[in-house]
Amino acid sequence: MPRSETELMLKGYGLTTAEFFYHMPDFTHVLNSFVWQEYDIAPDHPELFKFVEFWQSEIEGPLHSVRFSHRKLLSSGEWHNQVGEFTLH
Repeated sequence: MPRSETELMLKGYGLTTAEFFYHMPDFTHVLNSFVWQEYDIAPDHPELFKFVEFWQSEIEGPLHSVRFSHRKLLSSGEWHNQVGEFTLH
């Protein structure tokens, strides 16, 4: 069952952004890049490694390198319900 982004963040997930550098299948000396984002748990990053395994088994372009960063946007002690209204004009 899919969860909302807020539910994931409250469970300790953070946003992981990865840039994959890979060799083009027909031009092996040419590198291309692909950017991937998903909510994941640090330091194990199971979603990232699941995607790397998918890439290696299903995508023709062999990986050269992967560069990633992880940002925990929210934790359970930081969430505050804010209610407000803005009226313009």
